[in-house]
Amino acid sequence: MSHIENVFNLVRARLQAEKVKLWEEPYYMEGVGSIEIVMEELAKRYAQFLGIEVSNCMSALSELQDHALRKLAARREFSETGMATFKVRRIDNRSGTTTMLEIKCDLNSLGSELQAAIAAKLQLSNAQHVKCIASGKMVAPNVTLGAQSLKNNQAVIVIIGQGDNKNAGLYERLNKIKSDVEAVVASQNRLMEMEDQDGNPVFLPPEENRALLLALGFCEKAKAAMQREDYEESLLLLLEGDEKFATCKSSFLESVDNFALLNLDIVWCYMCLKNVSQLPDAEARLAICERSFRRSYGDNFERLYALKGRDCPERALFMRLKLLQGIVLFHQNRRDEAFERFEAASTLLKELKVDEDKLLLLMEMGFGMGEARLALRSCSGSGGNIDQAVQFIQERKKKLSDARKHSKKERKVHGDANRENAKDEGWVNPRSVCTLVEMGFDTKLATLALRHTENDIARALDMLEKNSAALHAALSETCTDIRADENQMAALQLLGFDEATIRAALESTGNSVEGTIEFLLKALQSESKLKEFLEGVKQLASDGIDGPSTSSQAQNSSIIALVMAKARELESLKAYERFHSDISQSDQDYLDLPLIHEEQLLGEYRRLLEQ
Repeated sequence: MSHIENVFNLVRARLQAEKVKLWEEPYYMEGVGSIEIVMEELAKRYAQFLGIEVSNCMSALSELQDHALRKLAARREFSETGMATFKVRRIDNRSGTTTMLEIKCDLNSLGSELQAAIAAKLQLSNAQHVKCIASGKMVAPNVTLGAQSLKNNQAVIVIIGQGDNKNAGLYERLNKIKSDVEAVVASQNRLMEMEDQDGNPVFLPPEENRALLLALGFCEKAKAAMQREDYEESLLLLLEGDEKFATCKSSFLESVDNFALLNLDIVWCYMCLKNVSQLPDAEARLAICERSFRRSYGDNFERLYALKGRDCPERALFMRLKLLQGIVLFHQNRRDEAFERFEAASTLLKELKVDEDKLLLLMEMGFGMGEARLALRSCSGSGGNIDQAVQFIQERKKKLSDARKHSKKERKVHGDANRENAKDEGWVNPRSVCTLVEMGFDTKLATLALRHTENDIARALDMLEKNSAALHAALSETCTDIRADENQMAALQLLGFDEATIRAALESTGNSVEGTIEFLLKALQSESKLKEFLEGVKQLASDGIDGPSTSSQAQNSSIIALVMAKARELESLKAYERFHSDISQSDQDYLDLPLIHEEQLLGEYRRLLEQ
């Protein structure tokens, strides 16, 4: 926050205290305009009272008067024509607010029409890339503005999902993330499950379980974006999560920290994006967070301290909460209350500081930065003792491992999702087999060569060219002559696979239908090819495939069903890999706040309070 913004806050608060209306006489006259002499006198009086420069005070008064007049004009227009005026603020990571616009739109219009009007004003080619946020909610494109409780003169913040900056591709990236999260949650392999902080499973009714998993999935990706300081992406994902949380029973939301943390993170994103237009929403979200913390931990966190001690790492969350509450109060010119929050945040910050030398020592011992920092903070009562920090990390890992071991949950996701990277004996990469077969090599020889070279296609090719006799000898000892089943060949060709690839798959898998289908799907060259193929199979299934007999029709239907199931499984596993590509595997990552940015903000706002 700048010095000028601070002046605006002071002047606005003084006007409100004295109930001065700058849009009325003697400060403004209809048909004449602003009365400069009266405005200058007011500026001098306020400047002396507030201890600020007259020029700065005059600038603030003029801007506030102009704002009030625009607001009145918008009210008259809305009353006469029904056209609402929206104060649109475009924001980005680099500089906060980059553009201020006034957009007019009927409240009976759809959200998409507001997007289109903003896109036209900003000369953007695709209105879908415009993401609007009003009162802390995403503006839905297919619902009227009035039904979404938007009002005349409302502030709207806008994030643009394309352009010539680092935000290029944001719209496509968000859609991909949403698709991946939905695929992971929908997977029959239970790729994502809920557990408490100690690793114990949480069981809920199916619909509520799905909504919560979607919300948590969006929150995890938002945290990853926050780690990259991509607060635009993070805010949009958090608001997606907020929508999913809204479908859950309030009784459950009140019993867990996740919803509280989401609200805290949303306000943090507002702050990092230098956006103060959402302050009413920020205040409400911080109140939700504080109530949740008090329910979970006690009014003065006594339940938490009794369970984990006063050195618990959760204090980092309390520090951020106190800081943000202070900032909101400061912008409301409630300075005494803001000072109290800043003092509380400062006390917590001092307690949470860790010795950098001890942090580096723990990292040299092989521990990650996050777990080392959390351990030192959790042992700060003993001066951040290294031995106690090591013991804390080891005990935490054992407790988590024991809880998961005894939860009787299926935990084979890692193996499934990373199967292609495994060195399982007998498994070969289907794409490599197809490549070698297309080069004219026998399927069985190609498979054996790849098995011997752990799927290194270059080494396998060298082996086939230079040691084919040895491969033939090894093949005759270990394999029987398996020929591709012609009926299965015909059924699979109807689905669009080429004959050579099907033959290679059947011979490689010993005519196993399931193994062959898995082989063929993994042989597809890209995920887009997989999706294209799946759409084709869906169309065939809806149209029906004629066969020469009832038995062949039944076989075709059975194969189609198996192909669909395997393709969806493969899609969900690929989505799972992408979902986890940038997510920390630490279960306490949400507590590992370096607090560097928080310390800077705290210093900045305390200096402003002293001015």
